[in-house]
Amino acid sequence: MSPSLAFRPASSRRRTGLLAALIGLLAWVTADPALAVPSYSRQTGQECATCHVGAFGPQLTPYGVKFKIGGYTETNGEDTKIPLSGMAVGTFTHTQANQSPPPARFSTNDNAAVQELSAFVAGKLMDHVGAFAQVTYSGIDRKLVLDNVDLRITFDATLLDRNTTFGLSINNNPTIQDPFNTLPAWRYPFVTSDLAPSPAHAPLLDGGLEGRVIGATAYASMDNGLYAEAGGYGGLSRGFLQAVNVIDPTDPGSRLIGGAPYGRLAWFKDMRSQAVSLGIVAMSADLGVFGQRGRADHYRDIGADLAYQYLGDRTHVFTVATSFIHEMQQLDGSVRSGAAAHAAQTMEQFNVTGSYTFDKTYGLTAKYFNNWGSADKLLYAPTGKPDNSGLMFQADWSPFGKETSWGAPWANVRVGVQYTAYAKFDGTTRHASDNNTLMGFVWTAF
Repeated sequence: MSPSLAFRPASSRRRTGLLAALIGLLAWVTADPALAVPSYSRQTGQECATCHVGAFGPQLTPYGVKFKIGGYTETNGEDTKIPLSGMAVGTFTHTQANQSPPPARFSTNDNAAVQELSAFVAGKLMDHVGAFAQVTYSGIDRKLVLDNVDLRITFDATLLDRNTTFGLSINNNPTIQDPFNTLPAWRYPFVTSDLAPSPAHAPLLDGGLEGRVIGATAYASMDNGLYAEAGGYGGLSRGFLQAVNVIDPTDPGSRLIGGAPYGRLAWFKDMRSQAVSLGIVAMSADLGVFGQRGRADHYRDIGADLAYQYLGDRTHVFTVATSFIHEMQQLDGSVRSGAAAHAAQTMEQFNVTGSYTFDKTYGLTAKYFNNWGSADKLLYAPTGKPDNSGLMFQADWSPFGKETSWGAPWANVRVGVQYTAYAKFDGTTRHASDNNTLMGFVWTAF
């Protein structure tokens, strides 16, 4: 069993019902009418650029980090409605070599698509309770999918004479709750093409349990200091995962066996004109296959991350973020089933990203990525290695999102072009550049 778990959504009719039920539940909890607005900006009365670098998410400023730690509950003191927002992403994808076979319902190259349409319930629900909950329609798979969910309960207190926020996050994707843009769920790239070839293998912490689990983590964050978080995740049934389109009936699927403990420790310092964070993260999980009994595959991920952000007067913003994940694997189940040749294996992942934003509007980003691991001719057939490495570049323009922007806070859009160049792809340098991808995108939130 590969540590990369497939994400294949399935029936939109059932997902529409789920979305309606979720919104209905939140409406009952808050007993207020809903308004379809860019919810966080309306709730706080702040421009998008206050929370987000470049006036468009999801890269956070120090203010945005604190808003998330506070459970999405900060307001401008006015009456708060149920916060509904929407998002749409359109892409054009060109790969260096034609894809064979082509993506379902698309051509071998030069494909345009409405890639995502999302609806959000995001913001304060009641005192001390906030949410970020997303459902997404994929224009590629043509399915409605339950996406990221992060429900929070928070309160403030004094600990060791320091202002401290205590919180509980209930979420369905390890690292989605993290307040820093260094761990897998929220690190760059923030948008990629679903019509381009992508590497098949990564550590489990990098999306391997996305949408397949439910967990609770408790955290404490000292003002300008230590951030500590601990909790765990449990698996969801195959029936539920099919109902919310995370897997389909033909997917053998991977299931979490028992609980998966998760821990996070970080230090964060906001110096007004600059900010820095330094942290470590760990998770342990046993995986099996739905409908099968026997030995499990064990994964233990340990990571470290670092970020520095220069904000100055917000005219010129520079950010550097890096992370490293080491994964230890004991693949007894895969060896027994004939899917792997060796039980004891490792996988490593390294990322470093640098970005520059001018006048909260124009952005340039460059990233180096490298994923490597143990050789296994069965698990990583046909090349026998999980290695991937390369560079990614992006230029983007976000004309709105400022206090004086046209249509504020309703109009938010980012237009960009992104290029990915592979040195290795799925274990080999041979024809790796065939997967090089040029993507243009229009990304809007409303």
